[in-house]
Amino acid sequence: MSEPVSPPPLPVTWRPRRGRVVAYGFAVVIVLGAVVMAVFIARPFQLPDRVAIVAFGCAVAYVLHLLGRVRVEADEKGLTIVNAVRTHRYTWPEALEVTMVVGDPWPRIDFSDGHTVGAMGIQGSEKERARQALAELRALIRERGEAHEERP
Repeated sequence: MSEPVSPPPLPVTWRPRRGRVVAYGFAVVIVLGAVVMAVFIARPFQLPDRVAIVAFGCAVAYVLHLLGRVRVEADEKGLTIVNAVRTHRYTWPEALEVTMVVGDPWPRIDFSDGHTVGAMGIQGSEKERARQALAELRALIRERGEAHEERP
């Protein structure tokens, strides 16, 4: 069993490294490819077709941006979980625990209102970074969350 981790100083942000590189790297390649294709495409294609090709490339890049922006932020007031489509904001007393089973793509955080939210900002595929981030997040929830017991 690993030794307990002390909570990191706030504010702190956890975000995947590889996922961002891949998402934004592909976004650049797709937009550049769409522009090159629009410029060099055969004669029957007119300006509206060329604009549509670039617009489609930009739409794909936007979806990749949604995947690249995922993160988990902790500050004095609570947790902000930015996933691909939704952003969740919870205060510390609402946080109960964080769990991540081996093989899970990202951890799940349980809250006092009964919701469980996946935290895509901590990617299980980044083994050691994910373990460290999970340990730090657990320490913060233990220190500040609802399970925190006031000491006399």
